[in-house]
Amino acid sequence: MSTAIVTGQPVPGSSLEGDLRALGFDVRLAPDAADAEAALATVPGDQRVAVVDAGFVGHVHALRLGLTDPRFPASAIPGAVTVQPAARQALIRAVQETGTAPDAVAKSLEAAGTDVHRPELGELVAAVPHDPQARNEVRQRVAAVDDEAIRLRTAVKARDGFFTTYCISPYSRYIARWCARRGLTPNQVTTASLLTALIAAGCAATGTRPGFVAAGLLLLFSFVLDCTDGQLARYSLQYSTLGAWLDATFDRAKEYAYYAGLALGAAHASGDDVWALALGAMVLQTCRHVVDFSFNEANHDASANTSPTAALSDKLDSVGWTVWVRRMIVLPIGERWALIALFTALTTPRITFYVLLVGCALAACYTTAGRVLRSLTRKARRTDRAALALADLADSGPIARAVAKAGKSPAAPVVGLIGGVAVVTVSAFTDFGGVWPIVAAAVYCVTSGLAVSRPLKGALDWLVPPIFRASEYLTILVLAARADVQGALPAAFGLVAAVAYHHYDTVYRIRGGTGAPPHWLVRAIGGHEGRTLVVTVLAALLTNTDFTVALTALAVLVALVVLAESIRFWVSAGAPAVHDEGEPA
Repeated sequence: MSTAIVTGQPVPGSSLEGDLRALGFDVRLAPDAADAEAALATVPGDQRVAVVDAGFVGHVHALRLGLTDPRFPASAIPGAVTVQPAARQALIRAVQETGTAPDAVAKSLEAAGTDVHRPELGELVAAVPHDPQARNEVRQRVAAVDDEAIRLRTAVKARDGFFTTYCISPYSRYIARWCARRGLTPNQVTTASLLTALIAAGCAATGTRPGFVAAGLLLLFSFVLDCTDGQLARYSLQYSTLGAWLDATFDRAKEYAYYAGLALGAAHASGDDVWALALGAMVLQTCRHVVDFSFNEANHDASANTSPTAALSDKLDSVGWTVWVRRMIVLPIGERWALIALFTALTTPRITFYVLLVGCALAACYTTAGRVLRSLTRKARRTDRAALALADLADSGPIARAVAKAGKSPAAPVVGLIGGVAVVTVSAFTDFGGVWPIVAAAVYCVTSGLAVSRPLKGALDWLVPPIFRASEYLTILVLAARADVQGALPAAFGLVAAVAYHHYDTVYRIRGGTGAPPHWLVRAIGGHEGRTLVVTVLAALLTNTDFTVALTALAVLVALVVLAESIRFWVSAGAPAVHDEGEPA
């Protein structure tokens, strides 16, 4: 429940009280300042409270944007201001100092250090006219603009892929409105999207042509629901901490579960073992994402952050068709899922994975090369916050941290790459069960520690987390493949999926402004270098069959620890109420 205190004398014929009640506010009238202060004092401390001028004239959606968004401690539009419980005392002081005029209250809040969000209204109207003629003019402006059309249009993410923009959003926004009018929440739609994708994976696992066709269609429908949940959140401003967690993680869970379904389907259909391809697709996609995350974290608050490459990119963005071509080249989620669905329905899982791997590899080369060029040509000064974010994304465990304290090394990406290439190459080209992969993993522990021994502020230091991800995941993949025993690659798939979840969880916590997971969690699961060393030791000490059992046990252990801490965090009051508005993943 929220409370709106309407200050001043009510205006005959005004719909303000009804509009506020429709938005879920308990409306209290306060003709003068004393009444407003008294009403404010009686509002329970755990409720949102708004102060609205009785003379307000504007669109209902303007009030919705200004007064109901849960992501901000305080928000204001002309003629109205609202605060969450955390900023209640600041509001009381502002009212006592400036009176009850909402615009003056908002300025007082800002002067006292409270961040006041002011949403972009665009064509929407929000005003407090002071005479009948001005009121009539404002009402005419309100009548001339269809705020429902604007609400529908702005429910769609500002930047999205070509397939999503032109093939999904034109109708998914109406599904979002249908859901809103029936009281459905974004979390319910997100869960429906996950269940649909899991059913799609189950259909793919049957290994039959009807199953593959059904899987492709269901995957596309899951993506429609995936777009709908975000549009519903924007349409009705239903942002939540739980929703942030679900939205941040379910996309990856759906896609990787579908990979597993395809691998099972290939085995059922013809005995074709494509688990290595499924795991390779997951490794490639995860590494692509961490390249995106690391680059953005390294540069979004850097000063003097310009380069000829970035200028050329901005120039290309001014030419309409190049924008869509470049967005399609990177194979975002819409294009990627459409590709997967089409090839699942028409071909075999092996061909689907081949096409996916080639497409994602080309996209990775394109995006990474462009970011390397930008980094080398820009004269950016990176902040301590960026260096800390990259260190958190590195996921260094106790061994790497101890090495980092003992020695210093320049050229972090080069040092990290040397160790990563060593452990993957040695694991791939020496006998399975030998001691050399352990030696290479020990070298990797040292080089990974040296790579993070200095603050990651260099031009290419954002490459360090992706190098670590690729090194760990590929080592697991190679050793499982070399084990050459049934179940090894599926077990490795499960282990990489559990570790990848931890890495995505780290990213979204950083994006939410709450920092990385606690150090005890990273220590408990060993850090990237510790897990790599453990896997090589298990491969050397155990038989091929026992190695598979050990990988399975390790996957279950990591998943339980990581999920327990993640769920605790994301459903807690301290988790950020955010919604991802960035580039499509």
